[in-house]
Amino acid sequence: MNGKIKLLITVALTAIFVNAASQNSQVLYYMNLPQNHLLNPALRPSNKVYIGLPVISGVNLNINNNILNFKDIFFEGEPIDSIAIINENFDVDRFLSEKSDYNFLRPEALVQVFGLGFSAGKDLYVFADYNIKVDGNFLFPKDMFRMAFYEHESLAGNSYDLSSLQAGIMAYNEIGLGFSKNITDKFRIGVKGKMLLGIYSAKIKTKEFNATIENDYSQTWNADIQMDISGPVEIEWDEEDKPSDITVYEDRFESVKGIVKEILNTGNKGFGVDIGAVYDITPRLSVSAAVTDIGFMDWKKDITNVKGVSQFTFTGENLQDVYEGSTDFDEIITAYMDSLINSVTFTETSQPFSTKLSYGISAGVNYSLAKSFSLGLLSYTRFIDSRYQEALTLSANLNIRNLFSTSLAYTATNYRRDNIGFGIAFRPGWFQIYAMADRIPLTWGKVLNNESKKIPIPEIWSTAHIRLGMNMCFGNRAISRKLDKPMIEIQ
Repeated sequence: MNGKIKLLITVALTAIFVNAASQNSQVLYYMNLPQNHLLNPALRPSNKVYIGLPVISGVNLNINNNILNFKDIFFEGEPIDSIAIINENFDVDRFLSEKSDYNFLRPEALVQVFGLGFSAGKDLYVFADYNIKVDGNFLFPKDMFRMAFYEHESLAGNSYDLSSLQAGIMAYNEIGLGFSKNITDKFRIGVKGKMLLGIYSAKIKTKEFNATIENDYSQTWNADIQMDISGPVEIEWDEEDKPSDITVYEDRFESVKGIVKEILNTGNKGFGVDIGAVYDITPRLSVSAAVTDIGFMDWKKDITNVKGVSQFTFTGENLQDVYEGSTDFDEIITAYMDSLINSVTFTETSQPFSTKLSYGISAGVNYSLAKSFSLGLLSYTRFIDSRYQEALTLSANLNIRNLFSTSLAYTATNYRRDNIGFGIAFRPGWFQIYAMADRIPLTWGKVLNNESKKIPIPEIWSTAHIRLGMNMCFGNRAISRKLDKPMIEIQ
């Protein structure tokens, strides 16, 4: 099997067996920033006009998982190149007890290429933006970890269902236009329509994937899996109809013009919509709600569909054999992949496919203790296929018009209740600069570098989220207290 194929598959399996690692900032929800329409289109910033400078107006990076923490990668007080999870002293029982039936990894990124918002008339606010997004979603069943870690004796005589395994990632352009307007003095609505232009996409659909461990510790696998790709790649096949190589159309990226053409291609189209509302119960108390990222994408350009149906037997080696020294990790991966590839019957087609956006629902309550200080409570639920993830945030927020804004937030999410976040924004003249981070680690350990010096690392850090950027802002509309609300951002 060609080295490129092995490398790609090894990386994928390393994600499953080693790293198996929401575009929403809980901190940003109650800060006064022009990007509020990204989270709830009904919310209106205090400036009259804002311009999001190309690229630097907003960069959002997020990785969210319930599989690995730093303590699963590093040992306290050990060299930094010691990987805990493949060490014989690794606490397997503790690791597996923390796993759920569905374990996820969701890397995400957003770059706001351009943004514009302005007041039109007494209570109408119009906004437009162009964002480039990358959304990933990987789901691993608990049985996969059991098979990787437990000794053969405890696995023999049982069957394991891995059919919930999923993997998908897509990059796309989002061009949005929306508005918000008061319906009454107390009720405001907002709507944003979004044209979506797909760049690349790859996803794996699992119809059947299970294994039976025999009493002699051999494994009988049954698989019916399909991979859909939209991208500048071509799979090459050998005389036995097995994948032998992957060709990337590198000529498309030899010039700036070619790269721009690839990013802005219109061969993959979709549509999305955000809907939001805000209601003032009293001058101090308000509630808000939004549904964001309702939409779909049709992929029609550079399509490759590969379906694999297989039944094969594997010798049954796993990480316990690595701990005992009878084999090493590379040998397990190579043997497993050779058995899989040699047994699969492949079918290649070029059928267009569709993907849905992962939509979110938010509901917030805000109470102003003073003109510039408020307490906020926000619930955010994100739906990914048939599953969902929830987050509940309590925050203290200081918004001095659009001159200065800061928020300290506490969030319960990801089966943890120790997530602290902090954000700050200030406006020197026309420029507004902001930065924030969610899930700031509270407990830290230490590992040794190559010079035996101690380096602090967070012990528990399964979710990381940062956002920063700079806007140009003009004016500060005169508003009454009942309309002077902190901002809520939900992506």
